[in-house]
Amino acid sequence: MSPSLTAALAEAWATQGLYLLVFAVILAGLVRGFAGFGTAMIYMPIAGTVLPPVWALAAMMVFDALGPLPNVPRAWRDGRPRELAMMVAGGLLALPFGVWVVSVVSPEMFRWSVAIITIGLLVLLVSGWRYHGALSRPLLAAAGALGGFLGGSTGLAGPPVIMLYMSSRQAIQVVRANILMFLLFTDLVALALMWAFGLLTAVPVLLGLILFVPYMLGNIAGAALFRPERERLYRWLAYLIIAASALSNLPLFD
Repeated sequence: MSPSLTAALAEAWATQGLYLLVFAVILAGLVRGFAGFGTAMIYMPIAGTVLPPVWALAAMMVFDALGPLPNVPRAWRDGRPRELAMMVAGGLLALPFGVWVVSVVSPEMFRWSVAIITIGLLVLLVSGWRYHGALSRPLLAAAGALGGFLGGSTGLAGPPVIMLYMSSRQAIQVVRANILMFLLFTDLVALALMWAFGLLTAVPVLLGLILFVPYMLGNIAGAALFRPERERLYRWLAYLIIAASALSNLPLFD
């Protein structure tokens, strides 16, 4: 290992508040494992209190991109590439703007933005709001663009696409496959854009690799806890955890 990489790894391990990040990814992994969503909505509000915005986002992109890789071949077979392509096209247009926003916003503004967007999206999820029209190409591109912008700026790429697809008449395997592929695309492209803009450094990448281990263990535990007959209970528990994470980490309570 080169001296510079060794120094970066030491800095990652010495991150102030690392215990909070480990707690956040375990909690996010548990919720993701038993509810199927919620990683960014739990991790980002907490990470925003410990890390600079770009670091918080980059670390999450790393550990969240590694998790679904074994499922990519099946997702590619089960999904609908044409619909995915429209969402990806929208995401490609919006992601650079989102990455630019996170590179210039202040840490305090970042925390307020993540908390407010998280709470707003949570309200929509809890209310049961869904879109009931057809999944037209412009609509898919618009959902991808909104997801790409939110993913690049706050890490919250999933909810716009999830809410759109969960209201569709698509088979569940198609829904899960296209959502998985879109989120993976968002993570990888956002990381590439950060590198191209000179925002990606070794420390947050190594931090993401460190956090991947407890995140993976949380996912495994959450999946083991899941019981299909109690899905409604798990979802409401996830909603409460997300709300507590967003509210407790507002700058207002510093």
